Amino acid sequence: MNRTACHTHPLIMLRDVSKKYGGPLDPVVALRDINLDIDTGEFVAVIGKSGSGKSTLINLLTGIDSPTSGSIVVADKAIHTLNQEELARWRGRSVGIVFQFFQLLPTLTVVENIMLPMDFCNSFPPGERRERAMQLLADLGISDQANKPPAALSGGQQQRVAIARALANDPPLIVADEPTGNLDSHTAEEVMRFFAGLMKQDKTVVMVTHERDLQRYFARSVTLSDGVLVPVDTRL
Repeated sequence: MNRTACHTHPLIMLRDVSKKYGGPLDPVVALRDINLDIDTGEFVAVIGKSGSGKSTLINLLTGIDSPTSGSIVVADKAIHTLNQEELARWRGRSVGIVFQFFQLLPTLTVVENIMLPMDFCNSFPPGERRERAMQLLADLGISDQANKPPAALSGGQQQRVAIARALANDPPLIVADEPTGNLDSHTAEEVMRFFAGLMKQDKTVVMVTHERDLQRYFARSVTLSDGVLVPVDTRL
């Protein structure tokens, strides 16, 4: 799926971003001098072998981790300057995260899982939250599963619930870490088509993936190797 973003102001800007772990005598460099712009409405794949720095990059984009040096601006917010409390508030409203293993709360029903981010961030009036959650489930074709516990759903259905939960607060950025890794090929294609459709809503989607057969869905891919961004990104 070819798509060149028409926006001139990137949603995401990374400048000279590095991340090191460990002590000063024996540091492990996970990312080194990353410079990257991602536009509003882009669907970008992050590709690389295990240990290349993909997960570190995702953790930095979502504010789960902080850079050792450099700057990260997401939706006009310099997130590298925020403290943990500020990051939590920002992340709740600005980023939807989709995990490979779903991370749904087993003691809540499907619809309650989706309402939870709205409850935490107080992002919609209380009387509208269930209706919004049900609409998201309908968009993903599983509204009939709303009152079941997550364990009663198939893996593909649980991943759709996880996507609905990520969209609950209407964030501008969706970050997905191997979201099709545990899905059969048919369900993976359906999930990818849904993600691709989010571009029409000006959502920005950044997805870590190993599955090159899905690349037709991406507007662009960037490749990491040993913590360094491969200089030429690939337009698909």
